[in-house]
Amino acid sequence: MAKVIKSKFQLPLVFTLLILGFFVFVPMISAFEYSIRTPAKGGYGWDSYLWAIREEEFMYYIIRSTWLAGVTVLITLFVLVPTLTWIHLSNSKVRGLIDGLSLLPLVIPVVAFAVGAQISFPEFVKNTVLELPFLYFVLALPYAYRALDIGLSAIPLKTITEAARSAGANWLRTITSVIIPVIRGSVMATIALTFALSLGEFTLTVLLHWDTFPTWVTYVAQENILGAIAISMMSLILPFLLLTIITLFVPERSTQGRK
Repeated sequence: MAKVIKSKFQLPLVFTLLILGFFVFVPMISAFEYSIRTPAKGGYGWDSYLWAIREEEFMYYIIRSTWLAGVTVLITLFVLVPTLTWIHLSNSKVRGLIDGLSLLPLVIPVVAFAVGAQISFPEFVKNTVLELPFLYFVLALPYAYRALDIGLSAIPLKTITEAARSAGANWLRTITSVIIPVIRGSVMATIALTFALSLGEFTLTVLLHWDTFPTWVTYVAQENILGAIAISMMSLILPFLLLTIITLFVPERSTQGRK
């Protein structure tokens, strides 16, 4: 019976994954094929990628956007993990309200959000590029919130928290050494979503008159469209490689426990 049920749902699942793969990978493959064209010579080559790497400001903006995205990830985890842990443990009646508030960045226009946020920031933040990670955090909130919420809902949070507390761990140690390793999959999903959104955010950055990697790509696209496509491809590949490295080299919870 189990085999019949499994085979019944396996075909639709494979079909759905093929459709999703078609919509995701075909445009990427097409963009890559276009980026390696060499109209002057004919055929294909790496001229566009070499041109992008040789640009003076390429590494500067890559590094700038990467560390801004990293700061956003840290802010997201620092705020959401303790907050969601408290919400799940307390069974607070405000949980529905918080769930609704976390969706507001999806319905508030970015223009209104950028102007309002910039006015409300303190002067020492408003005049520096450090305002961007806080705003990126708000934009990523709907996705990061639900990724962590799913992970915390799938574990016996109260049981493991009480066990850690009874063993003498304070709340900081409980969250960092017990809860986060248990929901490692949700944490990695949160990091991936937040990092990717922060690295590719364009509208908010332009409205606040800051220069990051996405805005620089639009600038160089005016002089070399193939080079701009090559840079865009690298902006897709680099976060994927970084997150893959993080996933491979962050030890599993069982390994940490044995050590």
